[in-house]
Amino acid sequence: MSDIQRVAEQYIAVWNETDADKRRALVAEVFTEDAVYTDPLGAVTGHDGVDGFIAGAQAQFAGLRFSLPAVPDAHHDIARFQWYLGPEGAAEPLAIGFDVITVEDGRIKQVLGFLDKMPG
Repeated sequence: MSDIQRVAEQYIAVWNETDADKRRALVAEVFTEDAVYTDPLGAVTGHDGVDGFIAGAQAQFAGLRFSLPAVPDAHHDIARFQWYLGPEGAAEPLAIGFDVITVEDGRIKQVLGFLDKMPG
């Protein structure tokens, strides 16, 4: 498994971790301390910002899970990948997004997120 594949899988694991303490530990492991996360719904910086943003999304989409439908495309320290959000095992995701990440020393430094499909 490539380092980028591992980082992308860890990123998805952070979004799926609903235990606040475990999620916070994963955020610290996966993101740099000064990480920047930006998508159409918000922009945050640092571990507190990322953790709070994810907690808010989990509250809004309780019971849904993120998944990687394909292998990330990467070069240098940059990767892009699509993600799905929906009920576990669902044939059709409720939401689809596309993220671009910058990796520094094996951790995510920046996320630029795009939303392709969102529930009404």
